[in-house]
Amino acid sequence: MMHKMRCGDLNFMICSDTYMLSANKQFLQHDYFTDILTFDSSTPTEINGDILISLDTVKSNAVKYNTELKDELHRVIIHGVLHLIGFKDKSKTHQLIMRQEEDNALNMRDF
Repeated sequence: MMHKMRCGDLNFMICSDTYMLSANKQFLQHDYFTDILTFDSSTPTEINGDILISLDTVKSNAVKYNTELKDELHRVIIHGVLHLIGFKDKSKTHQLIMRQEEDNALNMRDF
């Protein structure tokens, strides 16, 4: 599915689980590890934001889901961009839609 938004400024920061936990506590008051945090500053027509990715958790998830590290990293990057476009993943229905969008984007890649 095509999303009619222009790409503006995207900033990616790769970090450790320790740094991610600190960011989760500071910005979301969550005391647990995550693979990604997305800070959205998009406009209705342009994607902008900061995406923080824990490489430690991405590595763990690659093992857990029996996939290559680069494939899991690509999925997480796409996941963050989808959040900036406006996709949510809090409900089961939204999670299924998010996964379908991730798969669609992964299937488009030429690498």
